[in-house]
Amino acid sequence: MDTSILYTHKPLVEKSKLGDRNAQYELYELYVDAMYNVSMRMMHIKEDAEDVVQDSFIEAFNNLSSFRYESTFGSWLKRIVINKSINQLKKKKIPIVPIESQMYHIKETPEEVPPKIDIKNIIKGIRLLPSGYQQIINLYLVEGYDHMEISEILGITASTSKSQYHRAKKKLIEIVRTL
Repeated sequence: MDTSILYTHKPLVEKSKLGDRNAQYELYELYVDAMYNVSMRMMHIKEDAEDVVQDSFIEAFNNLSSFRYESTFGSWLKRIVINKSINQLKKKKIPIVPIESQMYHIKETPEEVPPKIDIKNIIKGIRLLPSGYQQIINLYLVEGYDHMEISEILGITASTSKSQYHRAKKKLIEIVRTL
């Protein structure tokens, strides 16, 4: 990663570390919409997503001293939002779909994928997936995490993440075909 990107908004971050409320508000304004979208993709309920975002900013500002520019501020904050979203879902007892005890076979051939897929149907299809599948799809396809990162975030093995992703993708294709 270009090191200059790591220091995006460094003056605001440094002022915020010193407790400057105006700098914190500027950072909040820069990132609140993006972080809300991240949380909303996982939470699906406006009020829950708003709560997660607010809690995430509070945690981020309280822990700014631990931010060391090893990533961008935005990606550091995004990790906090995703972790808080997942923790909130766990509190609500929305389970990740366990599949290790099930047998499955995935056949990926070109004829399984429709030639033209409307993005609106894909978004609708993702919302119709079981919550565990939604999490995997959102983390892998939308947020861009790899299976090792997903395994750490969700507390599952990387192979479970991969197999859940493949099952979720297969289920999503079935749903999209019916839309």
